[in-house]
Amino acid sequence: MNKSVIGTHDCFGCGVCSVACKKNLIDLTVNKDGFYEPIVNIENCTDCGLCSEICSFKHHEDSFRPVISAYGAWSEDPSVRQSCSSGGVSYDISRYLLGKGYKVCSVRYNAETNRAEHYISYTADDLNESKGSKYIQSYPVDAFKCIDLNEKYLVVGTPCMISSLRRAIKKFRREDNFILIDFFCHGIPSKLMWDKYIRYISKDVGRIQSVSWRNKFSGWHNSWALKITGEKKEITSYWTNGDKFFNLFLSDSCLNKACYDNCRFKYDNSLADIRIGDAWGKCYQDDEKGVSIAVSYTDRGDAILHECGCHLEPRPLEDLAEQQMKVCPQRPGSYDKIIKLLHRDDSTITRLYRIIQQRKKREKLRRRMRRIFHVVANAMLKIIR
Repeated sequence: MNKSVIGTHDCFGCGVCSVACKKNLIDLTVNKDGFYEPIVNIENCTDCGLCSEICSFKHHEDSFRPVISAYGAWSEDPSVRQSCSSGGVSYDISRYLLGKGYKVCSVRYNAETNRAEHYISYTADDLNESKGSKYIQSYPVDAFKCIDLNEKYLVVGTPCMISSLRRAIKKFRREDNFILIDFFCHGIPSKLMWDKYIRYISKDVGRIQSVSWRNKFSGWHNSWALKITGEKKEITSYWTNGDKFFNLFLSDSCLNKACYDNCRFKYDNSLADIRIGDAWGKCYQDDEKGVSIAVSYTDRGDAILHECGCHLEPRPLEDLAEQQMKVCPQRPGSYDKIIKLLHRDDSTITRLYRIIQQRKKREKLRRRMRRIFHVVANAMLKIIR
């Protein structure tokens, strides 16, 4: 039985195994369903087991730390708060740690390659590309291979990626050189869907030059909006007005299989120093400028939150994160059909959207029928009594 990640399919696709392999024998490639997974050069593999040892997907014995503190937080810089997805806390932490001699490994969107990717910032100007959420899977390998374990880094990534990275820096005894940030993660949609969406939009706007997933033109609570700039024109497409990407993504219709079956990082389960997200709860329901949840899991993380210049309001996590996902999403019964459709021509993005809308109508009808049933049942019980 091999000790490596050979034969690993439908994993988190975090890419840490590819970087850990000292012989560069592991490529991170997009599988048939549109998700990253490792491909090992079997002929030259020595079966040392390092890639498997640091793989969070293959090891479930996480030692989650308890929450130290939770805060409603936002940047004191109005321009940062406006240009970031929620309160701009991640940006302020990044800028602060750059000033302390850290390099920052975070995510940007590359319009040339049509993908999200990790990159390394060395200056505050470099950070601008990382502003805003990216709701597609990031390719991390090129950036991770530039990391020198003897230098100091802040790394921002999905909870599963941060879990594998935590295992790796523990293995190499370099935890003191790293600050790790993850976020409340909904799940990762198939790149097949994103590619089809982009081709669909390109017919209208021309070749894509930039993409912003969240903006606050209509306020923070209506910020599920894709701003896409093309050669011909710029558009902003809102979830509330039927944007096809957000409707497919938020319906959990084409996420990675690991997001349904193997994610154990929901709500407060984290191996990061800090977890961030949108504070959608009632306590900030009237705020339209954007508020972040900032959760500390280590003393270092908590100290950084207090030192980075953000405004912090201590609050119970259950109040701040009441609208964040607490359990894994359920894989829809139509999942295989949806993935098959993603392999067809670009017109299927519209067909997929219709399938999701029909499913929403059926679910709404079922909820209404259940309410009617309960009302009738309660009335019958009163009559019998």
